[in-house]
Amino acid sequence: MHVPQSDQSSGFSVSIDSASEAGPSSLLLDKLGRSNGLTNGNSFAAPMANGSSKCSSMGNGVSKHSSITRVSLPGTTLYQDPYVNREEFVRLVIQSLKDVGYIESAATLEAESGYSLEAPEVSEFRQYILSAEWPRAEAVLPRLVADDDSLWEALFLIGKQKYLELLEARNITAALQVLREQLAPLSANSSEQLHALSSLIMCSDAQELRRRALWDGASVASRQALLTDLQEFIPSAIMIPQQRFATLLTQARQYQRERCTYHNAPMNPTSFSLFCDHYCDKEDFPRVTTTILHVHTDEVWNVAWSHDGLRLASASKDKTAIIWRIAPDGHPRDRECVVEFILRDHPYPVGTLAWSLDDSILLTSADNLIMLWDTKNGKRISTLDSHLETVSALVWLPDGSGFMSASLDRKVVAWEASGKQVDEWPGVPIRVTDMAVAPDMKRLVVIGMGYQPTSFSPDDIPPWGVNREPPPASGVATGSNAQSSSDNRIVIYDLRTKATEQSIATEGELTSVKISSDSRFALVNHAPDAIHLLDLNDGHMARKFTGQRQRQHVIRSCFGGVDGNFVVSGSEDRNVYVWHRDTGVLLEVLSGHGTGSVNCVAWNPQNERMFASCSDDCTVRIWEPLPLPSETSVSVPLSIADATVNGKGKGRVYSSWDDGSGDGEVQS
Repeated sequence: MHVPQSDQSSGFSVSIDSASEAGPSSLLLDKLGRSNGLTNGNSFAAPMANGSSKCSSMGNGVSKHSSITRVSLPGTTLYQDPYVNREEFVRLVIQSLKDVGYIESAATLEAESGYSLEAPEVSEFRQYILSAEWPRAEAVLPRLVADDDSLWEALFLIGKQKYLELLEARNITAALQVLREQLAPLSANSSEQLHALSSLIMCSDAQELRRRALWDGASVASRQALLTDLQEFIPSAIMIPQQRFATLLTQARQYQRERCTYHNAPMNPTSFSLFCDHYCDKEDFPRVTTTILHVHTDEVWNVAWSHDGLRLASASKDKTAIIWRIAPDGHPRDRECVVEFILRDHPYPVGTLAWSLDDSILLTSADNLIMLWDTKNGKRISTLDSHLETVSALVWLPDGSGFMSASLDRKVVAWEASGKQVDEWPGVPIRVTDMAVAPDMKRLVVIGMGYQPTSFSPDDIPPWGVNREPPPASGVATGSNAQSSSDNRIVIYDLRTKATEQSIATEGELTSVKISSDSRFALVNHAPDAIHLLDLNDGHMARKFTGQRQRQHVIRSCFGGVDGNFVVSGSEDRNVYVWHRDTGVLLEVLSGHGTGSVNCVAWNPQNERMFASCSDDCTVRIWEPLPLPSETSVSVPLSIADATVNGKGKGRVYSSWDDGSGDGEVQS
């Protein structure tokens, strides 16, 4: 808005140009005054208190900015762009300057442009809300909102905050008065909401109140949230949304990120500069095998990185699991890859792996057995035999308090970190082939086959299901007995209550599930040739990734890269497939593995430019960007005999570099 004329005549040494010359200064005054029956003689013509263009006085009583000449520009738009309003732009700059602490610069810009950030009523309203002066806030509000309907809704929000703060302070009498005299009349058409608020009176303490109301308590944070909610009912030209310029920059950054096909850089000033558009080079993406780990003597079925990204565990059909130490930095030809331990005491092939939160314990499974290993010395801590059939999934809880196991025996078991069984989930309707716990610990997702109906699982088959060949007889490979499409299920549980939220039928076998870092989506491998991104909130398929094949073997995929921007999977055609998560576009088909399936992929949690894959060819491959032009990798395989003594790794695996190699070939 323009600085009022009364201020200009007393505060500046130069005259103020007309509104038509300076820009659309009448817009805000129209919204504030004329739309609410106000005139220029009301309080909006008073000097500004927050964002004011009336300059602060010096000690001698002379205006600090009295010598600044107001600039009068033709037209109302910024530059030659007909879509950017100059007044809006300048007011956002003033707001941004104030936000970062350049108060004098903001005042100078107000004086020079003739625009002010906001009217005094807006500044007062903000302060009234933040200091819980509810009667004063309610008195100012009618002069800010656009219409009566908006006024009633805004008053309800203020009354709700007032009511909750009184309840938290255990002032029940005053809270009941607000409920009856203010909230009840304002919620005549929403008895359900009023009933929910009235039930909060029964909360035993403040903590229960905050939990049930999904509220932060009587704090600056909750009142700031109230201001954000009230913004919906107050025209933005009157009360500019907080940090609006930063919001626009965030949107621009997000737009550039979405357009960057190979985006794999963290959000920081180095990777996102305001001086140029963001772009990630394809050559910086992990597309080349830099190291081949060849110690296993049979198919490698699973790989998992430690949380610190410094060690990699692999599980094999050869009845061993190996813990590798992978040096984090340096050129791949100089990187040390050491076999720390070979865990030999498995009586059967090793199928699954899981690291504890502090990486001190590694879980492995062999048929129906679960083994706990001390990763500091490679010694077995204990063996658990609660399951009756093949253990298909091992998952540590995100808070590190324990872990969960699932099996083809339809059992999901919860364990303490020490290996003591603490709970068992009843009525699991499927033979579980994989399982995942959401990072926010609100949901458990299990997938599997052999569905047996229960009273709480709807028998629906969504249209996105696919046909496939016979389902697996174990957690490792397929069997020979075909089952109907409705036998395959995704079951979503509430982790705390064990209640079934959703039970989704599919027409194809399900072999792997991973949950995104924001706990919103599940990545489900779905035979014979698709991976589905499932929205856990409503159960619909958000995206489908196609190209890889999995008709006979268990294939495990994962999210990868910064913010989980990519989906990566193995395949029965010996290749590794990489898709863009948001678009579903297939970006890379990476070759290099030998005969057989690529069974599992795992992205390094600390290095967005590294992931590992394992294969029936008995190897584990490390994938990274090509360090130097035209360089590709050749590995010198290391035998178990050379690498180990009494189960502890002594040998080292290096990658040697030779321009003539064909390993690490990229298909795209």
